[in-house]
Parts: sequence; C-alpha cells; structure tokens
Amino acid sequence: MTSNETQTENIILCYPLWPDSCLKVQRYVVVKVAMYAFLVLMILTTVFGNLLIIISISHFKQLQSPTHLIVRSLAASDCLLGSFVMPYSMVRSVEGCWYLGDFVCKVHSSLDMTFCISSLLHLSLISVDRYMAICDPLRYRLRVTNNTVTVFITFIWLFSFVYSFAVVFSGINAVGLEMVILQTHCVGSCVLFFNKEWGLICPLLTFFLPGTIMSSLYIKIFHVARKHAKVMSERMTAGLKSQSSAQRERKAAKTLAIVMGVFLFCWLPYFTVTVLGPFFNFLTPDDVFDALVWFAYLNSTCNPLIYGFFYPCFQNAFKVLISTYVCCVKDSNTLILE
Repeated sequence: MTSNETQTENIILCYPLWPDSCLKVQRYVVVKVAMYAFLVLMILTTVFGNLLIIISISHFKQLQSPTHLIVRSLAASDCLLGSFVMPYSMVRSVEGCWYLGDFVCKVHSSLDMTFCISSLLHLSLISVDRYMAICDPLRYRLRVTNNTVTVFITFIWLFSFVYSFAVVFSGINAVGLEMVILQTHCVGSCVLFFNKEWGLICPLLTFFLPGTIMSSLYIKIFHVARKHAKVMSERMTAGLKSQSSAQRERKAAKTLAIVMGVFLFCWLPYFTVTVLGPFFNFLTPDDVFDALVWFAYLNSTCNPLIYGFFYPCFQNAFKVLISTYVCCVKDSNTLILE
C-alpha cells in the first residue's frame, strides 16, 4: 500500500525526489498526443512560414522595398519566437513542468517578451509606413528609404531586447508580490508575475499604445483609400490603369484590416488578463492563462499566412522558390510583381 502510494506520488510530481516539487499535470495519453500534434504543427507553420517570407524578400531584389524590409524583420521576430520560445513553452504547457531551472526560465521569459514585443512594434511600424505611403506618397518616396527603415528596425530590436531582459532579470515586475510568489512557487514552475504597476505599464507600452496607433492610422488609410478609389473610378477617360490602381489600393486596405483584426483577436485577451490579474489576485486558472498565451503566439503563425494568401507578390515568390528549390525546376531570379 505504501509502495503504491509512493509510486503514485512519484508519477504526479515534476521532481519526485524534491518535497517542494510542482505537481505534474495528469492528462490522458490521447489528450497529450493531440496537444503535442497540434502545437508542433503550429510551431512548424510559424517557423517555416516566416522563414519563407525571409527567404523571399532576401532572394528577390524586387521585394526589397522599405515596407518589405519591415515585413522581413517582423518575420524574423516571429520565426525566432517559433524556434527558441514556443518549443519549450509547449513542453511546459503539456507536461505542466519546467525542467530547465530558474536561470533558463528567466532567459526563456526574456526572449518570449523580446520577440513578442518586437513583433507588436513591427506591426505598428508597418501601419505608419502604409499610412505615409497612401496618405502622403510624395514625401514618402523622399523620406522613407531602406536606410531610414533600417534605423527604426534596429531601434525596435534594441528596445525589445533591453526592456525585456531588464524587466525580467531585475525582478521589478514582481515587487510587492513576494508573498504570492512564495505561496505559489515550487520546483518545476516557470511563471512570470506582474504587479499592479507593471501589469499596467507593460501592456500599455507594448500593446495598447501601438494598437491605438495602428487602429487610428488604418481608419485614416481606409478613408483615404476609399476616397482615392472613388476619384479614380469617376475618371472614365483615365482608362483601365486607374481602375486597376484603385482596385489594388482597396485590396491593400482590406489586407491591412485583416492584419489588424488578427492582431487584436490574438493579443487582446492575453493583455486584458495581464492587466486585470494583479487586481483580482491572479484568479485566472493556469490552463486558461496558458491557452491565452498560445492564442497570442497564434498571431506569429498567422502573419506569414496572411501575406501568403493576400499579397500576389509573395504568392509568386513562394511559387518560384518552391518550384526552383523543392521541385528542382530551373528558374531565373525574376519575379513578376502584380
């Protein structure tokens, strides 16, 4: 009897020899297999989808515009998230245990914040770029160059890295939560707590402020694009070229709306819980919060799918790359942009 109880205890503990070990989540084998299969598929889609975006823009000079350089850097953020963060989060989510120690936990949390913040800020930068291109095209050609964009991209990466590692390793986000952490901490856990102050500062700085900027700019873009399309459609003497240009502007605006919609759909639940958590004693169940984290990760999975499905230039680039390097069909490096 005692032996059976000991075996049972060993099974449900992350570290059987540690008395203060976390309890291992008990799931049916079928459920575990299904979770691993789904998350592995999500990770592979995130990594290879974004990798395809990176290769396409790097390979074809026609795609190396300022806008696409931002898209490439965004894809790099999402690809790194899928490569260095999501696999470890997957094991933690399915098994309910963290096996790599406190220091690696901090590094993992820092990289998680770095790539997510970088992705969010890149999406915001894309909205600014599109706003200038559509609403002020003459100045856009003069002011927005590859060098200018590179400076902003560099700033985003440096800010995301320094901010994330400084917050996590300084522990400023958990000041005042010592009792909560002491009561919930166990060997085999990897949880990042935010107190009331940083539970407001971090979402405001990295989500709500960029999200407000994106929403405002896209509303303005819609208004201007619709106005341009209406003017062009009324110019019957201008011929098909103006009509085609108007259609492209409308399609681009719709695609940006999809990007914005997916962005809010994926990230809003997570940041809402992050803000409210400290004020309600972190009542959100672990499984629910974990699901919201993966829901936020889903944005990095969707970004390359959006570009692949809605941008003809990327569709053509994907076809050329796949036919050349996968199907071994000889092809030139020429890309037909539509």
